[in-house]
Amino acid sequence: MDVQSVTAAYQRYAPFYDVVFGPVFEPGRRHLIEALDCRPGEAVLEVGVGTGLSLPHYPAHARVTGIDLSPHMLERARSRVRRHHLGNVSLHAMDAQALPFADASFDKIAALYVASVVPDPAAMMHELRRVCRPGGEVLVVNHFSRADGWAHAIERRLAPLGRLLGFRPDFPLERFLDAAGMTLADARPVNLFGYWTLLRFQKPAQDERGGGRDDPAVGDQ
Repeated sequence: MDVQSVTAAYQRYAPFYDVVFGPVFEPGRRHLIEALDCRPGEAVLEVGVGTGLSLPHYPAHARVTGIDLSPHMLERARSRVRRHHLGNVSLHAMDAQALPFADASFDKIAALYVASVVPDPAAMMHELRRVCRPGGEVLVVNHFSRADGWAHAIERRLAPLGRLLGFRPDFPLERFLDAAGMTLADARPVNLFGYWTLLRFQKPAQDERGGGRDDPAVGDQ
């Protein structure tokens, strides 16, 4: 996986993403936002916001920042924000592996269907941990590869096509948990056949891991 292949894949997906992936992934979106339990005034970061299918589900009292690497997906997300009059949402073109936000900028972070898309999931999780406030939460919904059975066989066959597909079909949960660097507070199956998983990570109240940038600048909305 690399940035160029991901961008190219989602340029292809953008015109029909909502039709093909909208209904299938919708339960996971709703479960994650419900689990976030956004409180008035909380700052929420959604990584991999895509075409913005999740955005109308956030409560109006939450301040939501959505980022995505694909300008073609973001174009549709901006149209959705205008259509639904979502004044609490701002959108930015940005790489989740190198965020320009200051440390501890967000109360809660959502990463929907993006962990197996980014070239370096460990770098992404380091950044999400960094920009999450101490005691905050990072929630992830993603598919994780099976150890056996029919799903495992399909994942192994599709693995060489990862660059073309724009995501890793073979994506072990254990490796991702090691990369997260935070306490796993909960894990539950979501979506069709429970093939996808909702993970809730808790950042320690006293976090000694990784500072980083302190420049709060963001990309263009």
